[in-house]
Amino acid sequence: MFRNTLLLLCVLMLSSSCNVVKRVKNGQHLIINNTILEDSIQVSNERINNIIIQKTNSGMRKFLGFPLKLHIYNLARPNIDSVLNANILSDSAKVKRRIALLSKKQFYKQLKTQRDFNAWLKRTGEAPVIYNEDKTIKTATNLRKYYYTKGWFNNTVNYEVEKDSNKLAKVTYNVHKSKPYILDSLNPIISSPAIDSLYTKFIAASLLKKGEQFDEQNYESERERINTYLRNAGFYYFAQDYIRYEMDTINTNNKVYTDLIIGNRIIRGDDSTTTKPFKKYTIKEVNIYTDDNFENRFNTIKDTTTYKNFNLYSKEKLRFRPKALTDAVFINKGDTYSDLARSRTARYLNDLQMFRYPNIDFVENATDSTLTANIFLEPKNKYALSFDSDINQSNIQSIGFSFSSGLKIRNIFRGAETLEITGIAAIGASKSRSSTETSFFDINEFGGNIRLTIPRLFSPFNTEKITPKYMSPSTAINLSATSQQNIGLDKQSISGVFSYNWYPSNTVTNTLELFNINFVKNLNTDNYFGVYQNSFGRLNAIARAIDYIDDDGTLSDNSLPNEYEPADIFISDVLTGNTSLTSSDDDYVTINNIEERKERLTENNLIFSTSFDYKKDRRKNIFDNDFSVFKWRIELAGNLMSNISNIAGLSKNDDDNYEIFGVAFSQYIKTEIDYIKYIDLGRQNVFAFRSYAGIAIPYGNSNNIPFAESFFAGGPNDNRAWTAYDLGPGSSNNTNEFNEANFKLHLSAEQRFSLFGNFQGAVFVDAGNIWNVLDNVTEEASTLTNLSSLKDIAIGSGIGLRYDFDFFVLRFDVGFKTHDPSQDVGNRWFRDYNFGNATYNIGVNYPF
Repeated sequence: MFRNTLLLLCVLMLSSSCNVVKRVKNGQHLIINNTILEDSIQVSNERINNIIIQKTNSGMRKFLGFPLKLHIYNLARPNIDSVLNANILSDSAKVKRRIALLSKKQFYKQLKTQRDFNAWLKRTGEAPVIYNEDKTIKTATNLRKYYYTKGWFNNTVNYEVEKDSNKLAKVTYNVHKSKPYILDSLNPIISSPAIDSLYTKFIAASLLKKGEQFDEQNYESERERINTYLRNAGFYYFAQDYIRYEMDTINTNNKVYTDLIIGNRIIRGDDSTTTKPFKKYTIKEVNIYTDDNFENRFNTIKDTTTYKNFNLYSKEKLRFRPKALTDAVFINKGDTYSDLARSRTARYLNDLQMFRYPNIDFVENATDSTLTANIFLEPKNKYALSFDSDINQSNIQSIGFSFSSGLKIRNIFRGAETLEITGIAAIGASKSRSSTETSFFDINEFGGNIRLTIPRLFSPFNTEKITPKYMSPSTAINLSATSQQNIGLDKQSISGVFSYNWYPSNTVTNTLELFNINFVKNLNTDNYFGVYQNSFGRLNAIARAIDYIDDDGTLSDNSLPNEYEPADIFISDVLTGNTSLTSSDDDYVTINNIEERKERLTENNLIFSTSFDYKKDRRKNIFDNDFSVFKWRIELAGNLMSNISNIAGLSKNDDDNYEIFGVAFSQYIKTEIDYIKYIDLGRQNVFAFRSYAGIAIPYGNSNNIPFAESFFAGGPNDNRAWTAYDLGPGSSNNTNEFNEANFKLHLSAEQRFSLFGNFQGAVFVDAGNIWNVLDNVTEEASTLTNLSSLKDIAIGSGIGLRYDFDFFVLRFDVGFKTHDPSQDVGNRWFRDYNFGNATYNIGVNYPF
């Protein structure tokens, strides 16, 4: 089916390719190719190719050479009104017949629909790019200007146009660069003595290096650098416009001699202009107005406090402890004026989420070279309520309702802290209710969460040197509890997190979870085989095969309190040698694996861990498509509990493990590395790449990893040719509902391109798998024994369609199993590569 579809698509594109000039008039030519030759070598640099004014139609050289937007435009009638008039409206008899058939209203509505559809084709499509001599000349001029800015002052640019009888044109731009100009001397001419005295300091890091080729961008970047330096060195009135260059290149043997000119300050009055040297300013006073808003603008100050040289004013009683506000201010009395201190103050005050649009003003004091800093704060409401509700359906419930509510309390302890209290309640009707007497809403879940955010590191130690306040350090304390009934094995969970967050730079985020405690108690372990029906099915099949039960029998009994007690008895009989199976039989191994998995998934979990997260995100904004993101996480669990148990001399259980409150705590080390790279190829064409590796190694008090901390593969944000939890481990062909392991590799590459309007397309390749390593799983197909196990990496490929709603992207991907490690070694490639066996994914936003 897939091959037939592909063939049909190719035929369609080939048949349409001869029609690209459908709307090209006689004497005109459609541009199908632009080439820039730099000293006879073709230029691939996207920045240079973007200089071309008349670019070819979208898709002319990509998406299999099929200009989709152009073909959509060609479907539109250029003169729809004339066509409708000639074919319909001019024939009164035809008009009467149609009105009689449709009614007058429907007839004219049909005409309007045709006009609207024609207009939509034009808007969605793309008009043919017709060769224009003037625009080609302008492109050549712009190319010469570009190469001039890069140091090739004597470059020449000409062009050649190749036109054919099919109304097609190819344009070639020939660039001859000539010898480049090299930077030589840099001579400072600085009018203000205060700035001149700093010249040797700020010029040391100059971007204008003697011996380097001239680049106009370096001159502009140098202006920005000097301006930033001086603005942070106390020159409050300085601006970039005061910096200019004069360059001498006449008879210099391709050398550039540069004068760096920094003028005096210009003061413009109503009818006169004066100049005076720039001078440094220091901060004389810092005033913080803590409750400034429109309503109380005429009220007088009632509360005044001075704290560490900061003056705090309030028109009502001061709501905040002075230290909570002054810790957020980097502008200090006696300091030299600095733009950096101003921006850090604004950012920190915003991060507190206590105020609306903090405003910072500086007022010059006429008697001396000082400034008064006035910080105006408008507090947000102390209390904020939120409510949410949802109706849902899933594979375990026919209908469900959930309700959540939250209360946010700002400045709860007068130190700019935020307390958030949320609760959730959900009820639903189970699809598997076995009794009509059971309440309709037999599924329920209740939970609550309390989170306290403190805008500093809450610690008995002085952490200022490790995490200065410009890094916006904060502490989060989070407590939560949930209880479920008739959901899976039913469970109760309690968790608590004590974490630190700080931002060393604009691109780096650090999170240290000093304590993370998570306790999970399974309440209905007797229902294990009711939840994991695939495992139960395999048990039934084996029991019938060895005549343990009749061919139509089952290892369950509704009359028993534990319906699946016969299944547990069968497992016990097999493992104790009370059946015909022996330990060398494959079925015996299968049952042993089922029992080990059952014990693992039904055991209660106690995890006491410490973790550190590092994230470096170079993305500048949401429109940036040329960036990278690096994430690293390391987690250690159980070490503290193990040391305490050992020191206290606690006894171990039958499995040689320590227990806390009757539960064996988990002990492991887990680390994850994630790297994402976007490359902007221009014209809404982006190549995206992701690599991920994760491993969790049990030791000490554990020989396996808790289910919640293990890895899975597949799903809309992973390997899209498999559904979530369906892939792996390794080459095993498990039919478990949830396949997981403790080691994972994943790679993804995706080419994204614009189709038409807000629709975007993608082609992708995903590769990876999960394996068991260094734990108690012994199945060879599931374990990573050496590098040869990497032959079991699964590869999926596919296509995607996306619609951009601006604030989010709706995504539809189709993944095909390209290399399936669960198949026999000689039959893994392209075995089920068709739409019938494809996996269809719907997601929100991009997968990475």
